[in-house]
Amino acid sequence: MSTQQKSLAAYGWLSFAAAIVTIALKTYAWWLTDSVGLLSDALESLINLVAAIIMIAVLNVSSQPPDDDHAYGHEKIEYFSSGAEGIMILLAAFSIGLTAWERLWHPQPLQALDIGIAISIAASVVNLVVAQILIKVGKRRHSITLEADGKHLMTDVWTTVGILLGIGLIAAADYFQVSRDWAQQLGLQDWVILDPIIAILVAINIVWAGVHLLQRTAAGLLDAALPSGEQAAIIEVLEQFVVSDHITYHALRTRYAGARRFMSVHILVPGSWTVQQGHDLVETIELKLMTLFDHLDIDTHLEPIEDQASWRH
Repeated sequence: MSTQQKSLAAYGWLSFAAAIVTIALKTYAWWLTDSVGLLSDALESLINLVAAIIMIAVLNVSSQPPDDDHAYGHEKIEYFSSGAEGIMILLAAFSIGLTAWERLWHPQPLQALDIGIAISIAASVVNLVVAQILIKVGKRRHSITLEADGKHLMTDVWTTVGILLGIGLIAAADYFQVSRDWAQQLGLQDWVILDPIIAILVAINIVWAGVHLLQRTAAGLLDAALPSGEQAAIIEVLEQFVVSDHITYHALRTRYAGARRFMSVHILVPGSWTVQQGHDLVETIELKLMTLFDHLDIDTHLEPIEDQASWRH
């Protein structure tokens, strides 16, 4: 494993440690308050723990160099792990929604809200700090695995904010002795019913995150093209050589697998050129393209521009 991959795996262990800490804090907060909203938040953090374990394993496998059986590397394993994570997220959302639906019809008073809220805020701060680290490092090191895990943790942060907002309203209503009549005027049986309502909203938010993750997984496994902005940057470079060297190109194809990008293109040059001239041009094009991206694998095919067969693909 390269030094870079070893350091990336260390960030995976950081995510693992953060998940352990937040699970402990949120579970304790739920035990103190009996809030189904905080229970849902703790269950989502359990998904973060599983995701961190998968991420560590994936970084270890994807870092392996290409071999005879995997000539294009092992990066696509990231999509199998993200698919598994997406399914777990949907299962957690179903469990949260089911628990919240039952509590919706049988509301229970919440206890020790001040302590529970303080503990949950501490857990959310842990997630926020780790998420920002993972996103920053993921973007700088072009690791889609770290970046995705960081964004998943940010979803957890915003989920906690929503839950704390609901619990805070219940605590405020209790502290200021706001009457139940006001709640009933808003269509609520009691202020405490806000807890399962927000838990259901959390479940819906988690479903959206899970579906989005599965969509990204499908795109990677189906060899989706690079994002339009990256394709435009590639075309801009090719067009510069079309103008300066009077050549052309076609059959541009792109795809990605984890942090690696792949592209192939046919370069058409005058048939009177020597092999050395064509080779030098292709080398120049490839070097310029590789300055745009890290981990870009380029496959170019040189053809004579006058030959009609060169245009068949």
